Amino acid sequence: MSHLSTLTAGVLGADAAARLLDLLEIRADLRDADGPEVPRAVLAKALTLVLFHRLLGEVPEAARYVAEQAGQAKLVFDHGALRTVAMDLGDLPGGTAAFGRILEPLGYAVAGIYPLERLRMTGRAYAHRDFPEDIAQYFVSEIYPDRFSPPVQQAARAIFGLSADPLDGDAKALLDRLSRRGSLSPAEAAALLPVLSRAFDRHHGVPRLTDYETVLTESAELAWIATEGNRFNHATDRVPDVIGHAETLKQRGFPMKEAVEISTQGTVRQTAIRAAQVERPFLDEDGSVILRTVPGSFYEFISRDAVAPANDAAPRGLDLRFDSSNAQGIFKMTAAGNKNGRP
Repeated sequence: MSHLSTLTAGVLGADAAARLLDLLEIRADLRDADGPEVPRAVLAKALTLVLFHRLLGEVPEAARYVAEQAGQAKLVFDHGALRTVAMDLGDLPGGTAAFGRILEPLGYAVAGIYPLERLRMTGRAYAHRDFPEDIAQYFVSEIYPDRFSPPVQQAARAIFGLSADPLDGDAKALLDRLSRRGSLSPAEAAALLPVLSRAFDRHHGVPRLTDYETVLTESAELAWIATEGNRFNHATDRVPDVIGHAETLKQRGFPMKEAVEISTQGTVRQTAIRAAQVERPFLDEDGSVILRTVPGSFYEFISRDAVAPANDAAPRGLDLRFDSSNAQGIFKMTAAGNKNGRP
């Protein structure tokens, strides 16, 4: 078995890993790599597969879409998005630092910074240095609680202030080794992958309902992080014609976003299936646990045009950039589906 197959099966099981590797477009040198060392690019690819699979388990319409696409054209995993909170989080580093320390040893670098001023956030796109078009990017956004009212700041501290760090000393040591060497042994990679995948989750306790409702009055995004944490906000399928694709999916009964977001340059177009509605626990005033329905994650589609290279010697490549206006339009997906956006 190849490293990619072995690593993915170690987390998901052999059958799920085999289905996933058959479902997604994967370049041969990543899919088939073997030998005494696991290159960083293969480990990075394995992490994207695990996280993609997890999102399908959390978003029923995404799972339905993928099941209906099976046996047709391969899916291209373009990027995954997650949200962070830029404040003192206890043991967990605040903001994008929590994920930069993971993504950079895997071979990623910040390829663009995108102000999301309407949301009081900033997004950073991490692209893989070795295979930028073939390994999914990460769009990591951070929200600034100190830009909201004092009651929201206080509620945010109550929700997020005691977050746990999912990385233990062994994982940090392996990331340091990966950063220095660019590869790990198969055993080291197999030990690290499940720890890294657990970083994309919620690392704070069950929020009090009153704190959740307080942050929700000013920020649907901050409220989303309160229940979902650092899980993938969405995963994105790269398709040739997102406008036509969206119309087809509407005809097939998928609950699609009404409009397609088009970048300023016109080279990047995005739309999405509406967010799943999920039950999440909250603490009531007396400390009892109650369940409420809130927006979960969603599944997105993107088309990227080829653009001229920065120099004449380089080949044309896809426009891998993001667009602040597009992103803010897409972010509205997790405020939809609930009356007034409330639980």
